Amino acid sequence: MKNIAYYLLLGFSMLSIIGFLHVKDCRAGDYVIAPADILEISIWGEEELARQLVVCPDGKVSFPLVGDLTVAGKTTAEVKALVEEKISIFIPEASATVIVSQLGSLQYYVIGKVQNPGMFNVSKTLSVLQALAMAGGLSTFAKEDGINIIRYHEDKTLRLPFNYNEVKKGENLHQNILLERGDVVLVP
Repeated sequence: MKNIAYYLLLGFSMLSIIGFLHVKDCRAGDYVIAPADILEISIWGEEELARQLVVCPDGKVSFPLVGDLTVAGKTTAEVKALVEEKISIFIPEASATVIVSQLGSLQYYVIGKVQNPGMFNVSKTLSVLQALAMAGGLSTFAKEDGINIIRYHEDKTLRLPFNYNEVKKGENLHQNILLERGDVVLVP
């Protein structure tokens, strides 16, 4: 019992410290749009066309003059180019702005030797350490130096190691990456 309280206290302490450290910036060009995200799309000089749109479950949004656009699976830069291409029939040399104003849901999984394994839906990106905290922390018999993040990326499965022992000592903090939609945190 004393061990569990120690690890919980240590985990929450590290979360407060690591909250100030950003291993990777979530740049707009890197984010892949998904259903339930909220986009703000506007055309420069055409204020009446500005819209805040929810990405439908089929991955589409409906924008004035151009109709339905498939945006899920694309970055904001790709959607910007698509909007500009489609609307250029009506507004030559249009300049679009596409902003993800709210993440609909980032779904990730924490499985293995944690207190509360399962699927988690959050509306903002989380680090591995934050995900472990949301899963209630590691169980007593968890292998702290053998944690892996399984990421499916462009038809490949990546295994990203995470050594909890090192991170809790303040070492190799680069391991505490931001999770992406669909990541699996595996705690042996």
